[in-house]
Amino acid sequence: MRSVFCQLTLLLLLASAALAAPISGKEPLKVKSDNLTADNEKKTATFEGKVVAHQGELTLYTDRLVVSSDGEGNELSKVEAFGNVRILQGNRQATGGHAVYDPKRGVILLDGNPKVMAGEDVITGKVITYFINEQRSVVTGGPKERVEAVIHPGGKNVGAKP
Repeated sequence: MRSVFCQLTLLLLLASAALAAPISGKEPLKVKSDNLTADNEKKTATFEGKVVAHQGELTLYTDRLVVSSDGEGNELSKVEAFGNVRILQGNRQATGGHAVYDPKRGVILLDGNPKVMAGEDVITGKVITYFINEQRSVVTGGPKERVEAVIHPGGKNVGAKP
């Protein structure tokens, strides 16, 4: 039971990190889903069915959320969201079919028709990669998909971080 609790705690922390928001000790992280499966041998916790992870003004929606920890100290090694991924924070929103957070590298990868919106500004591509520690993003296109950005100069998002 203690191991399951540790994995759930790790999952909640990772879900917040996947949204690139600092975890606040003042605000609880709440995760709701239809099912939760914890596998102590594989060191994973899987939330399935209408998953909603919420902390402060940050909310993650997905069909399935898998949180993995490594063998040493139960540190998070990966958080992965599958199906109908939607991340909301203030006036910012990111959507896609799949998202992966690698806490060791500080990288969030969003694919499956990814789109990031801030107010009226929109960026799309084949893969959107966000390097948390460097505060930079890379958007790549593919053979049939080009990177597209719609930016409204002088709008309310000038100077805002995506």
